[in-house]
Amino acid sequence: MRIVIAEDSVLLRAGLTRLLDDAGHEVVATVDNADDLLVVVERHQPDLAVVDVRMPPTHTDDGLRASLAIRARWPAIGILVLSQYVEETYASELLADDPAGLGYLLKDRIADVGEFLGAVDRVGGRGTALDPEVVAQLLARTRRRDPLARLSPRERDVLGLMAEGRSNAAIAAELVVSDGAVEKHVSNIFTKLDLPPTERDHRRVLAVLRWLDG
Repeated sequence: MRIVIAEDSVLLRAGLTRLLDDAGHEVVATVDNADDLLVVVERHQPDLAVVDVRMPPTHTDDGLRASLAIRARWPAIGILVLSQYVEETYASELLADDPAGLGYLLKDRIADVGEFLGAVDRVGGRGTALDPEVVAQLLARTRRRDPLARLSPRERDVLGLMAEGRSNAAIAAELVVSDGAVEKHVSNIFTKLDLPPTERDHRRVLAVLRWLDG
């Protein structure tokens, strides 16, 4: 993939570039602020942008705002957002519409190179990659609001893993259950969230959105 990196830490920016280059990707540009990010994305039209949430010019949510602008103007470009800690509002805002081609990871997760590169591949392939801590906190918030009270604890676990972008086989391996059990849980989730089969809509995406919209 052709990738742009927006990160104001020189060391992390260099480390990400090395990781991605070693994995066979092409880092076409690196920048340290949100304004330049929009410039290089327009110039290079990358497959994926890896973006820090907090960066210059204001060090607040500039990276997120730039990501939303990229998403609106070039929806085919994948966005993988990196954050120092979980910011529920930012995660919800980023994922509010269509989560395909979007990811939100904590920077600590980069230390697990395989997991980070797996997230890059999923997001670049129009999948979704959410940090488990992000999923846990968003689930905790929605449980407090209790919008998904009809789901069993196991169904909530399955929905959380779906939100991370896991396949049924990966969910089965994580929960140490059979593929058939996962299929049954997913079917129950669709039923309880009132998501009937349709030719036009992707029910997995709609289920995750239903949970996020809470």
